[in-house]
Amino acid sequence: MYGYGQPMDGGAAQQQYAPPQQQMPGGHGGYGQQPPLYPEPSPPSLADAVRAFTTGQLAAEDFQQVFATSKVYCPRGDNPGFLALHNTQQPVIPMFTSLKELRRYAGKESKYFVITGSEMIDLLPTGYGFVLDMEGEHRMVFDAKAVEQMVEFAMRRMYG
Repeated sequence: MYGYGQPMDGGAAQQQYAPPQQQMPGGHGGYGQQPPLYPEPSPPSLADAVRAFTTGQLAAEDFQQVFATSKVYCPRGDNPGFLALHNTQQPVIPMFTSLKELRRYAGKESKYFVITGSEMIDLLPTGYGFVLDMEGEHRMVFDAKAVEQMVEFAMRRMYG
């Protein structure tokens, strides 16, 4: 009489296991995984989005979507919070698309913090605007009214 787990040939046949699969270079592999034939395109960097927006190749809504998820580099002082420039018509906060751009403006040893664009919009004081890449080739200035419009856009996107 034969039951589960009992070989019918009295144990003469041994169960064979497949050898473990080798990991493919580049981190792909694993059981049943293949590298994608057509990888998903990565979203544009914030610097690319700034260039495209300032040259009219990117719509405002598309720029805001990229901006919301991108990192922005903000110079900081000894106290927590944004550093504001008050020698403009409206106070603005300088922000940068990369550490390189921040260093160009504030120097190599400057202090900074990094947040996403959407976090920055949430934390920006009322009545303030911001400047992206102040010393850059494609400097962008957003006054307080533009910031309000960005907040409204974000709210519509989140809550319909």
